[in-house]
Amino acid sequence: MLNTETPSAQHTDLDCYPTDALVQAFVDDQIHAVDAVRAAGASLARAVDAAVPRMLAGGRLIYAGAGTSGRLGVLDSVELYPTFSWPRERAVGLIAGGPSAMFVAVEGAEDNHAQGALDLRGVQVGPQDVVLLIAASGATPYVLGALEAARAAGALTIGMANNPQAPVTEQADIGVTLDTGSEVISGSTRLKAGTAQKIALNTFSSALMVRLNKVYGNLMVDLKATNTKLVRRAVALTMRAAGCDETTARTTLEQCNHHVKLALVAIRLGCDVASARARLEAAGDSVRRALGDA
Repeated sequence: MLNTETPSAQHTDLDCYPTDALVQAFVDDQIHAVDAVRAAGASLARAVDAAVPRMLAGGRLIYAGAGTSGRLGVLDSVELYPTFSWPRERAVGLIAGGPSAMFVAVEGAEDNHAQGALDLRGVQVGPQDVVLLIAASGATPYVLGALEAARAAGALTIGMANNPQAPVTEQADIGVTLDTGSEVISGSTRLKAGTAQKIALNTFSSALMVRLNKVYGNLMVDLKATNTKLVRRAVALTMRAAGCDETTARTTLEQCNHHVKLALVAIRLGCDVASARARLEAAGDSVRRALGDA
């Protein structure tokens, strides 16, 4: 029996717990998700380093999964645009059962190996792409079909699973094992297995964006200010990074469509936005190099 399917020996009378103890059992078990991701840190670092050159060459991040794993992949792909201005067309989320499976469970779809391969080929996967294949069991047919198609296309494949020696991690170019063990509710991998996947995906994509110069210090200077809250955040980030007052930050941001990177380079160097843009482009989009700090 897979670790993720093995009944927990700690909570055999779970249904008899008083509510406060019931809640505590679920919360306490989540600690193991962090431990599992920490243990996979070296694999995640290898995945980031391997992905960077493909992203610099114009490749895409493609996520493939089923059920909870698929939804977490789609979530990670969607959040890259507002957080890092990563182009939407370069973050593709595939889930077994199609887009509607984000909202209504399509349980049988995960068993379709051929559809996984078909979906990957449908987005024209290529050798510059990075494909993340996510499966708690590590043996989901849909995900293995996607893995097969991704490898055939020459893409970099990163397999994530919550069981050791899983097919998806063994067959991918880089395997990330998140060994979370048994669940409080036996087999319900939406619990700490899903939490570990969320942490691992956050870690991978965020570290990748740092390597792609989307962050200055620990400030997200490449966000898309698409609503009032994010405009306020852009102003605050510019003030902090450029060491300027609010009026200067707002005025400069308005001149560059609220692009924090451009604004802070223009302010710090005392130049116009066009010159700041040229300076950034010459520096490979690195704020530090544009400012001469690197």
